[in-house]
Amino acid sequence: MRQIPVDTSSAMVLVAQPAQPKVTNRQTGEIAIDRETGVKLLTVDVLFVMDGQAEVLNVTIPETGVSGELTTGMPVALTGLVARPWENDFNGQRRHGIAFRAVALTKVG
Repeated sequence: MRQIPVDTSSAMVLVAQPAQPKVTNRQTGEIAIDRETGVKLLTVDVLFVMDGQAEVLNVTIPETGVSGELTTGMPVALTGLVARPWENDFNGQRRHGIAFRAVALTKVG
């Protein structure tokens, strides 16, 4: 799958929702695991502000890449942020979007 690096150097990034385990199966509650490292994956909603525009991004991060406790409104830095376009067919409907993943999320200041 194609990965597109995202430059965050001129952006302000704030925690919108603290980290939660990434669930792969909502019926069983199975938690997502990184295929390469075996580490549990988390998702964090961040407010990404750049050039006067703001968007909430849902970012997947390995559990080992989140330093300390995160609270809403806390400024953070995303290391190794990439965007991955995706597309699938579900019940006869084609869906598509962009998934965001980072190596680490750390507090700023």
